[in-house]
Amino acid sequence: MPSVSHHTYDTVIIGAGLSGLAAGIRLAHYGQRVVILERHHFPGGLNSFYRRGGEWISLGLHAVTNFAPRENRRAPLSRLLRQLRLRREDLDLCPQSFSLVTTPDASLRFTNDFADFAGDVDRVFPAEADGFHALVEHIRNYDSLALDAEHESSRDVLGRFLASADLVDALFQPIMYYGNACERDMDFGQFCVMFQSIFLEGFCRPRRGMRPVIKTLLDRYRSSGGELRLRCGARALLTEGDAVQGVELDDGTQIQARRVLSCAGYLETLGLCQPQPPADRPEGQLGYAETMFILDCEPKTLGHESCIEFFRTSPRFDYRVPTELLDPTSGVLCAPGNFQTGTEGTERNQLRVTQLASPAPWFALAPDAYAEAKRVAMDRQLAWLEARLPGVAAHVVDRDMFTPVTVRRFSGHRNGSIYGSPTKQRD
Repeated sequence: MPSVSHHTYDTVIIGAGLSGLAAGIRLAHYGQRVVILERHHFPGGLNSFYRRGGEWISLGLHAVTNFAPRENRRAPLSRLLRQLRLRREDLDLCPQSFSLVTTPDASLRFTNDFADFAGDVDRVFPAEADGFHALVEHIRNYDSLALDAEHESSRDVLGRFLASADLVDALFQPIMYYGNACERDMDFGQFCVMFQSIFLEGFCRPRRGMRPVIKTLLDRYRSSGGELRLRCGARALLTEGDAVQGVELDDGTQIQARRVLSCAGYLETLGLCQPQPPADRPEGQLGYAETMFILDCEPKTLGHESCIEFFRTSPRFDYRVPTELLDPTSGVLCAPGNFQTGTEGTERNQLRVTQLASPAPWFALAPDAYAEAKRVAMDRQLAWLEARLPGVAAHVVDRDMFTPVTVRRFSGHRNGSIYGSPTKQRD
């Protein structure tokens, strides 16, 4: 017989990632009795941290998007801080200096001032200047948050404004890597959301990584009466008729609640239903692998100046599931220490290389073969870095890598797919 908790909550939240913590803060602030359930040892979800070599290492986050100056009170960042009753000082954000989008034939520089990026597009692609500015105006006027909007191909829309395939691909590189679950194309509404957050607003980064940010959110949540249970996963939703009545935990304990909010993902949440309904959308197949190289010096001393570089070495950008373990032809190179005023701890000396990964081959590897595949992949990424920054290999003192296997283990995402199913539900 499963044990039944005598605690009844207004709301149970499944998952202590950033969305779960934010929801918990809002609900607890307005007097609800809330508990957040997290299967793992640490909160944060895909933007968490772990201990390695005596140091706290942040995971996942390259940058916070939607950066806006303090005086812009209508910006998404300003509204979010008000809703969570936080001050900017609580997050200790460092703006980017500059980032890059690079292709075999072009390099575009952008900062938190959109005029810099627009000017670079005009300089590098003069024949596309009028079309690009018309596209930007179209993006500014597009209602990307309309719940009843029909799906529209981003490639079709961009093709109406731009003739250069290289420029179209360059725009897609950061936008797809930072927010697209679809292969080769994406919904134009999502394209607009990401264009706004990356180019029209910009990047920043917590000075001391994710651990202090998550602690700040937890302190805010707990000070309002919220409860967090770590190493406490939900294995099933409890239902009566068509209504959810609570959750059953991994140990069989049942918790009653008036409502349940799941941050596990759509398909993952369906998997908690008993009986499980048939899936009405495909599982996500796009995976990522990222290697963190820790140096004995700051990347700037080796000549690497940008905060983030979205690179492509092939003539066209082919955002799809690779045929091999990794796709070496595109990716993201992040130097956390290059953000303005710098970051602290080991992040000052980090270089991170992120590339598309094919989940199925990673999952098929036996433990020894998996460890060897990671070693080979890291060696290849380091060789690529050495070709760009001669001498960098001699400064690497440690390295670590996550793959779709890691993502599935610590997030529960099917196939280790960070962005989930390509079919999204707006409401």
